[in-house]
Amino acid sequence: MAEGLRERKKRQTRQHISDVATGLFMERGFDAVTIAEIAEAAEVSVNTVYNYFPAKEDLFVDREDEVVDRPSRLVRERAAGRSAAQALMDQLRQDIRERHPYVGLTEGYERFRQVIVESPTLMARLFAIQGQTVHRLGATLREEAAADPRDPTPEFIAHQLIGLQNAVLRSIIRGLAEGGGVDEVAEDALRNVGVMESLLSDTVLNYAVKNTP
Repeated sequence: MAEGLRERKKRQTRQHISDVATGLFMERGFDAVTIAEIAEAAEVSVNTVYNYFPAKEDLFVDREDEVVDRPSRLVRERAAGRSAAQALMDQLRQDIRERHPYVGLTEGYERFRQVIVESPTLMARLFAIQGQTVHRLGATLREEAAADPRDPTPEFIAHQLIGLQNAVLRSIIRGLAEGGGVDEVAEDALRNVGVMESLLSDTVLNYAVKNTP
């Protein structure tokens, strides 16, 4: 359905507030910025900010739902004959090659990461997001593999796959922090993906292969 005028204006207002808040957070840090300052800079009321973002950290992680669902979506949309692990590893390699923001290979990511690390509130939210991502992926794997409700395998595999992605992201952050160039760090990251993938068991690598129609 086409987006109506009212919905478009609400979406634009929400995005404007988020953009203004992000700019302030990048400049001064998350904890140093108040909702009142964000409202003033965005030229809206404090109530309007809270209408769109119930908690202050929602302004920083305004794409949380997309991030949480992304691994599950990639598994659901995988090609026939591909396992869940293959779908996620393929996308991870593509993200690295394309220097996607998801893997931190974009300009300004180091400051973004620094803002998170300096705020206990954001760190707690980040851990919560990671937990939600694992939980949702586990549920998706259970459904895709038609696993028994009591079978712990889907959840354990979800932990391994998300853990692998997080480990690759940490290697990228470390490489950039140590002064490596983006291209050099990206090549190292691709090699790391290969190493980590080689450590996965056949059960993980071949779990939930999508049937051919």
